[in-house]
Amino acid sequence: MDWDIRNYYEYLVKEAINERRLYKAMTEDELMDLLCLTLNQLPAKYIRYHIDMVNSLTVEQRNKLDIEVTHALDSAFKYLASNPRQE
Repeated sequence: MDWDIRNYYEYLVKEAINERRLYKAMTEDELMDLLCLTLNQLPAKYIRYHIDMVNSLTVEQRNKLDIEVTHALDSAFKYLASNPRQE
């Protein structure tokens, strides 16, 4: 059986990180922390196929998801900036 299920917010958060080019300013460990901290603030929205989600969302719904991701990402980034990793 194929259990290829994923959280749609993972795609959206990774997309936002790429759009901000944070991968240029952060280490891989910092990016993974940022991704986890951001996703922990968002509800799970599980999907099987990305295309199904894209086709079922209205513009308003996608905008709402983008705003949620932006707020969560900003919050996670501020947290990491004020609590750097202790190696």
